Formats: sequence, C-alpha cells, structure tokens
Amino acid sequence: MTITEKILAAHTGKKKVEAGELINARVDLILANDITAPIAIQEFKKTGANDVFDRNRIALIPDHFTPQKDIKAAEQCKLLRDFSKEYNLSLYFEVGRMGIEHALLPEQGIVVSGDLVIGADSHTCTYGALGAFATGVGSTDVAAAMATGECWFKVPESMRFTYYGKLNKWVGGKDLILHTIGDIGVDGALYRAMEFGGEVIENLPMYGRLTMCNMAIEAGGKNGIIVPDKVTKKYVKARAKREFKFYKSDKSAKYIEVREYDCSKIPLTVSCPHLPSNTRPASELFEITIDQVVIGSCTNGRLEDLREAAEIIKGRKVNPNVRMIVIPATQQIYKQALKEKLIDIFIDAEAVVSTPTCGPCLGGHMGILAKGEKALATTNRNFVGRMGHPESEVYLSNPAVAAASAVLGRIGTPEELGL
Repeated sequence: MTITEKILAAHTGKKKVEAGELINARVDLILANDITAPIAIQEFKKTGANDVFDRNRIALIPDHFTPQKDIKAAEQCKLLRDFSKEYNLSLYFEVGRMGIEHALLPEQGIVVSGDLVIGADSHTCTYGALGAFATGVGSTDVAAAMATGECWFKVPESMRFTYYGKLNKWVGGKDLILHTIGDIGVDGALYRAMEFGGEVIENLPMYGRLTMCNMAIEAGGKNGIIVPDKVTKKYVKARAKREFKFYKSDKSAKYIEVREYDCSKIPLTVSCPHLPSNTRPASELFEITIDQVVIGSCTNGRLEDLREAAEIIKGRKVNPNVRMIVIPATQQIYKQALKEKLIDIFIDAEAVVSTPTCGPCLGGHMGILAKGEKALATTNRNFVGRMGHPESEVYLSNPAVAAASAVLGRIGTPEELGL
C-alpha cells in the first residue's frame, strides 16, 4: 500500500484498502473557519445529536474575515464563539490567540504524523507535509463528523512525484509546486493522492513541504503527502500534543502515474492569471507592472518566508507605485519576526504589516484590488476576482520574487537587485 492507503486502512480498522474503495473512517481532527463553520453548526443542530463526538478534536478558527471586517463577519464569528462555549470545545482560537488555520495547527502540534484530518477548507491538504492524510470536505460532512467522529471517503489513486538534482538559488517549495501544477494542469491530479518524494524533498525544510502540500488542491488533488523522515521527526517531536505514528509507502505500492523532475531545470516560477497552472519563469515577466504585493497566507506566511522576503528588501524601499502588505501567519510567527527585527525591515522599506488573517488571499479584506489593478502574491489562487474586482489580476510567486518585485515595481527576480 501507499502511505495514503495505509493511513486510511488504519483509521478504518481494516488490514488493507484499495484505490476506488468506499470506506468509513475515524477522524483524528476536524477543523472549520468563520466562513465554513456556521453552515456546519447549522447542519449539526439538525442532526439531533446531544453532543459533539469529542470536544478536544474539533478546531474552530476564525481567520478569514478577522479581525471582523463588518457586521456580517462579526455575526459569523459569534456563531463559532457561541458554539464553542456551548459544547466546551478546547480548540477554539479567538482573535489574539488565533492564526491562519493551516499554519497554526501544525505549529501548535495539534495535527501530528499519521493523523486523518478533515477540514471545511480546501487547503486542509497542507498537513500531508507531516505525513498525515488531510483533505478538505464540505460543511455538511464536517457536521456529520462532529456528531459521529467519522467520515466517508473513496480511497484515492496515488500519483508519485520525484524531485532530483540541485535547486537553483532562491528556488524553493513554492516554485516546485507551481512548476508541477504547470506541468500537469489544475485537474491533473483530480481526486488523487499526490505523493512528493526524491532527494530534493528529503532535503527540503518543513516550511517548503507545507507549501507544496498546501497547493495539492490546485492540481485537483484529494491530498498531498510526504513520507515522514528525520526532518518530520524533528518538527513534530518538538510540538506534538499527542502520540504520532510514521507510515511509509511499500516498495511494491501501486501508483497510477509517476513523474520525475530535474530541479536544476526549474526556474523561479510565477503563475499568471487566471489559473495556478498558467506558469512562466519569473525572468520572462519583466514587462508586467504591479500595484500590490502580498506576502503571507497559509501558503507562505511562515517565519522562514518572512525571513526570505526581509533578506531581499533590507535597506531598500518599496517602489512608490506599489503597496506591499506583509501578513505573518500566526501570533507566534509575528512575535518571532518582531524579535528578529524583520518587522522593522518591512516598515523601514515602507511596507505595511498586518495582524494574522487570510484577508486579501480570498478578496476578504486588508488589500482588495480595484478594477485593472495587478497583484503579485505568495498566496495559492489567482482565479478571476479572487483578490477583488473581476477585472483585476493576481500573479503567484515565492516570497523572494514577491519582495524583489515590490522594489522593482514590476515582476522581477532577486538577481536583478544583485542578490
């Protein structure tokens, strides 16, 4: 079996499962946010259940429209707060304690290796970086799971992606996943497990792995996953709030498809409007002027991402025609960025720094685009109207390219700044 099949089998109580099989599986963690939880709460109440299956296994995180941007957002967040109090949920994260859900839960050791996690958010696939099976589901599935502790699945077929060779300067997890999506398309892994491996992945730090698994959904993947190793062990052991288990794929495991990439040939990569698969080398886009740069989100708002952006922009200024918005993904990341004087670097460069929020990524708040404006963001989606007006444009990149572009006033690379 593959690692995905092994985790699903373990949570089904079966010795073996096969691709295509319909199963009912026990979940280790359920999560929802201020957009998706209200629907789940409504549906949960309709089930007639007297209580949730486990008050320590349901994480409600208001992160999309928080701090609450208007009355509607405030009402949504109040529903989460009231439900958490009513059922005494231990994993409710209020503003001030919260962060962007997919950065917060791994950081706090709430998701661990070997887990089966469902979330009413498509980027729940992020946790595959820890060697967990994690996938986004609908709010009604979350409601049923809150009552029963179980969810149904069709066991996905697995695709294997092997990365070898030497990474070019400034190239990281974001470039690898953008290149991969550019290769296979936005439905190239539809309802499949995307298993990432090879020597480059083995040497990739956890933040790069989290970025890669985060964007599996942008290729249609059911989940992204990386077999745990010493990097995983070091990360999880330092944080885990409960026991974890490492699974690995058998050598004789079946894959529907295997793809290999020579990373020495992967350049700094940008996704152009209006699909993550519409990729081009950053160096070819020097004629694209931009109005806004966003560094943050569940894809690239981690401490290492902020360090990378700060290294580029230190001692420089944001181009006078550009707005640069920096959003640390959690309070802990924000605090450490303050300690390391990264926030000073951003403010000295005339960027603005926000409290943790999903904000502009989904066109929520804190950086909405007007008609005709262009943004370069370290986020994960660039669909029509994703960050504001339907006639605005979003380009996606890694933090180094985003920071260099903020200085240049157009899409560019760190090399152009002599870095």
